[in-house]
Amino acid sequence: MKVGLGVTGCIAAYKAVEVMRGLQKAGASVQVVLTRSARKFVGPVTFEALSGQNVITDIFREGRNLSIEHIGLAQEIQLLAVVPATANILGKFAHGIADDFLSTLYLSCPAPVLLAPAMNVEMWKHPAVQANVDILRKRGHLFVDPDAGVLACGMEGEGRLADVSAIVARALAIVQQGTSLAGRRILVTAGPTIEDIDPVRFLSNRSSGKMGYAIAQAAAQRGAEVTLVSGPAALTPPARVRTILVRSASEMRSAVLQNYAQADIVIKAAAVADYRPAELASEKIKKQTAPTSLSLVPTDDILAELGAAKKHQILVGFTAETRDLIARAREKMVRKNLDLMIANDVSSGVFGADSATVHILAPRGEVVTIRDLSKLEIAHRILDLALRAQESRGIGTTSA
Repeated sequence: MKVGLGVTGCIAAYKAVEVMRGLQKAGASVQVVLTRSARKFVGPVTFEALSGQNVITDIFREGRNLSIEHIGLAQEIQLLAVVPATANILGKFAHGIADDFLSTLYLSCPAPVLLAPAMNVEMWKHPAVQANVDILRKRGHLFVDPDAGVLACGMEGEGRLADVSAIVARALAIVQQGTSLAGRRILVTAGPTIEDIDPVRFLSNRSSGKMGYAIAQAAAQRGAEVTLVSGPAALTPPARVRTILVRSASEMRSAVLQNYAQADIVIKAAAVADYRPAELASEKIKKQTAPTSLSLVPTDDILAELGAAKKHQILVGFTAETRDLIARAREKMVRKNLDLMIANDVSSGVFGADSATVHILAPRGEVVTIRDLSKLEIAHRILDLALRAQESRGIGTTSA
C-alpha cells in the first residue's frame, strides 16, 4: 500500500515525521510532499533519511519532468493524507486552486483524502475556514479534527493537531478499506431517465445522479471493478469506473441486463421513469394542435426483473417516498426480492443535495438510519452492508 503524505506550513509539521514512521511500521510506502511553507519548519532531509525516498518539494524539478509526476503519483497512492492541513491548504482544496505540487496532486487524485487540520483557535473557528471544511466534508473527504489545548501561540482552544496515533490509525483504516472490494464486480445505476414526447419535450424526474455516482466512486476507491450505467446527469464520471451513458428506461434496462450476470453486487440508485408516452411524435407538437392529455404506458420494472433473475448477486434498491416511508420500502423490498433497500423521504425536497439522511432496510427487519452525511460517506456505509449481506449468504465473487 502506498500513501501520499502532504505536509504544509505549520509549527506542527514536525509531527508529520511521526505520522510517516507510524505508517511505515504498518507496512505502508510513504511518498512525502512538502510545500514551500512546510520547508520553513521541517526539511526534506529528515523525511528522506527516514523514508529512504526522495521528497517532492516542487512541481517543476530539474531532471524529474520526463513524466507528469503529479499524475503518476495520483494514480499510485491509495490515500492522500495532509498532516498538518493549514487554513491555506483547506482553502485551496475547497476552491480548486492548483499552484504547487500538493494542490495539483489533490486535483488529480481519485484516492480518498484525509485531512488533519492544525492552526490557531481563532483561525479554526473563522467562518471562512469552517465554510471550506464544510465543502470538503460534503465532497466526501475525511477529517481527524484538531484537539483542544494550549497552542504554540500561547492561546488555548481547539486547533492543535490531533494525536499522531489517532491520525495513523485513521489513515490505516482508510487504506485497508481500500482493498475491501478487490476482486468484486459492482454494477451501479444512477441519474434519471428521459422519456421523449417529441423532438423537444420529454418526461423525466428530479434525480441528480449524485448518490449513484458517489457509490461508484466509493466502490472504485475500495478496489472493485465498477460499471456505472447513468442516465442524463450533469456530473463527471468517477475515475477508474467504466461508464455507460443511456437516456431512456429501455436503454437503461438493456445496459443493465448486459452486465448483470457478471456482477457480484448490483446497486440500483437510478430513478427510472415509471411511465413513457404511448407514442413518440416524429415532429414537434404545435401548441395550437397539442392534445390536452397525454397517453402513457408503464416502463419495464428493471429492479423487479433483476430480483426475479437473481442468483449469486447481492441486489440493492432505492425508493423515494413522501409518506409511510419504512412500510412502503419494506413492501417493495420483499416484492422485488432485494437484499437491501435504501429509503429516502423526499417530502422536504432533497434532490440534488450533497448530503442526505437515509434509512437502510435489511432482510431480517433491521433498519439502519444514517443522518445528514455526505453522499460519499453514505455510499461507503451502503457498501459495508452489502459486503456483510454477501458474507452472511456465504457468497464469493464471480471471479473467484
